[in-house]
Amino acid sequence: MAPEPTQDPYPEYMRKSMEQVSASRSRRMAEEFPRLTADQKSDILKSFHPDHRAGKMVEIKVGVSKGEKVPEEVEAVLQAYSRLDAKAFDLGRIDFDVDVLVIGGGGAGSAAALMAQEAGATVLLATKLRLGDANTMMAQGGIQAADKDHDSPTRHYLDVMGGGGYHNLPELVRALVLDAPVVMDWLQDLGTMFDKRENGTYVTIHGGGTSRKRMHAARDYSGAEIMRTLRDEVRNRGIQVLEFTSAIELLKDDQGKCAGAVLYNMETEEHFVCRAKTTVVATGGAGRLHVQGFPTTNHYGATADGLVLAYRARAPFIYMDAIQYHPTGSIFPAQIEGLLVTEKVRGLGAQLVNAGGEQFIFPLETRDVVSSAIIRECKPVDEKGRAKGLKTLTGRDGVWLDSPMIELKHGAGTVQKELPAMFRQYKRTNIDMTKDPILIYPTQHYQNGGIRIDADAESGLANLYVAGEASGGVHGRNRLMGNSLLDILVFGRRAGKNAAERARTTKIGALTLGHVEAYHKELRGLGVAPDRLSPMLLPDYRTPGTKERQKGQVPLAGRV
Repeated sequence: MAPEPTQDPYPEYMRKSMEQVSASRSRRMAEEFPRLTADQKSDILKSFHPDHRAGKMVEIKVGVSKGEKVPEEVEAVLQAYSRLDAKAFDLGRIDFDVDVLVIGGGGAGSAAALMAQEAGATVLLATKLRLGDANTMMAQGGIQAADKDHDSPTRHYLDVMGGGGYHNLPELVRALVLDAPVVMDWLQDLGTMFDKRENGTYVTIHGGGTSRKRMHAARDYSGAEIMRTLRDEVRNRGIQVLEFTSAIELLKDDQGKCAGAVLYNMETEEHFVCRAKTTVVATGGAGRLHVQGFPTTNHYGATADGLVLAYRARAPFIYMDAIQYHPTGSIFPAQIEGLLVTEKVRGLGAQLVNAGGEQFIFPLETRDVVSSAIIRECKPVDEKGRAKGLKTLTGRDGVWLDSPMIELKHGAGTVQKELPAMFRQYKRTNIDMTKDPILIYPTQHYQNGGIRIDADAESGLANLYVAGEASGGVHGRNRLMGNSLLDILVFGRRAGKNAAERARTTKIGALTLGHVEAYHKELRGLGVAPDRLSPMLLPDYRTPGTKERQKGQVPLAGRV
């Protein structure tokens, strides 16, 4: 094991600010910052939330959702040509012939595969990286479920609707909250180990926007524990899994229904045709597009691939102009920039304070409001350009999350018990979050919108089901903490079950990529350059200097 660093990571100017934070702490222990009114929330969102910045959202000019707005980074991958030559590609060789094809190996995809197989379907799961390499694995804070006497699905429903600005699709929210207790029982039966009290009842806490304590967790690695359980179950049940295999185009049949996908092995560079009676897209979000230059909490494969493929096949979007920026992403030190600092830290009592040690927002307002307040706090407040936040050594903005308050409120050892992964994450950089506050700033975290689905998890394209972050509608324009892990399981299970049921009566016609040719025709009409290709598959972090030095290099596959 590498030795822990010994040098103080905080420069002198940060230490001086931390002295002010420490000096105000005893006073703030007894303070509760007033919650904002509905009008105040609306004002701060319109003034400071990144979704409202002028010129950052652009209209889609092609396809079934033409005219709707998306982030310009999403538009760049949507309005791009396929990686396949649709006219020349041979669809006559069928490499895989299954009832249900699941694209994506995170929590939603694994849940869909398990339920589809349980319903009697033959299943193939294709995933771009390894099984379990997904945002599910990185989720920390917990999963919501109204499964205690003091709570109810009705209260959960109202919280979800309010958190989403009442833009949520009611039938999806109803499915989410009613299935939640069932999902918790299912996970427990599979072996997921949630935090419990000595009497066997679940430990539950508040999250931002919740009216009852309904957040269930496994310390601060809840997603990893859920993914461990699901991944083991997929393996143990013998479901066929193709790792390092991306879907690069959906297939239709001559009746216009989804009929599988073209898969691409990223190691051997081979293409495979998978004919499927039904298909589930569970490819996650778009964090690695780095909308507006924000760092991201997302895993390496979150490049909006499923959105691209489904949209080309004419599956409509909903709320694709709503991106969630988690209020507390690590912004210092630079080596952990963008990593998630779970909302559970605030749920346990840590306050958000500025450089002068003063609170500026109630810490458990909804995520969009808290993010907007942090961004506001870092804006210049006088003619000299001074702000109430701090600048990092790399020029990033930030405010303090006063983590030492947790043990002052709950006793020594609470952080290592409740937040062991986060404690170790900071300790590796010689920061003890039980003694010093941590510097944070909003980070791109979640895609609130996506491919529109119904309560059966079916999209607007027949025989195409969507689950998890790739789907849209259930969270409205802002997701509450703990509803993402719930979403992937509720709609992953529904997608798998309903896809298997549909497969029993589905007859597949002749396979075609005609929809890709039609999409290309629209792109040519716009004058889109032919070298603009998608899906992205993996982000490119090479510097311009690196790219320059790589010019003229012979690809490894072409060397003798």
